[in-house]
Amino acid sequence: MPIDLFLHQPALGVAWIFAILFALAVHEAAHAGVSALLGDDTAVRAGRLTLNPLAHVDLLGLFMLLIVGFGWGQPVPFEPSRLRFRRWGSAMVAVAGPLANLVLLGIAVGMMVVLTRMHLVPGNNLLLLFLAYLVQINLVLALFNVLPIPPLDGSKLLFGLLDHPRYERFRTFLELQGPFLLLGLLVVDGLLHGAILGRFFHAALQWAIRLME
Repeated sequence: MPIDLFLHQPALGVAWIFAILFALAVHEAAHAGVSALLGDDTAVRAGRLTLNPLAHVDLLGLFMLLIVGFGWGQPVPFEPSRLRFRRWGSAMVAVAGPLANLVLLGIAVGMMVVLTRMHLVPGNNLLLLFLAYLVQINLVLALFNVLPIPPLDGSKLLFGLLDHPRYERFRTFLELQGPFLLLGLLVVDGLLHGAILGRFFHAALQWAIRLME
């Protein structure tokens, strides 16, 4: 578990927590920025258009990241009715977070490739380890948040696709029961030692590692 780093390798634990806070700040600031671009300044007025991690930290989400390796930040407030695109506005705000994480992941991968192939730093350098944590955390944040289960970002995209009266009952059910479904998924995944989400994230991380080879 990530928390083990603090107990056995404090320097790596500090690098891990800084990577987590930076990734969360980028994720949530992207939500705020896109909502502002689409005409709603609610998040800006709430002080969320910032890379200051203290403005975005959700204690439960941070706890989950530290304990099991994936989690979330404090939801960014926005008013869907003020967005330019009625049907897709909320989805655009939602997917901005995971997309920002993927961009940050790409930057971290690029920096690692340059640093290692030009032999600018040794292989066990703390900067390289920090960048490796950024790759891992951003990939997990992006993939976890696109799951189409409320309150995760992917649910907003799903609701955009299901914006029709015939799906109203299903949307209402998912909005009400989504958090419990998500909790159940996390509990089952934990009992199965990561056989569901863990295996999926591991496969994605292996793909990211191959990009750096």
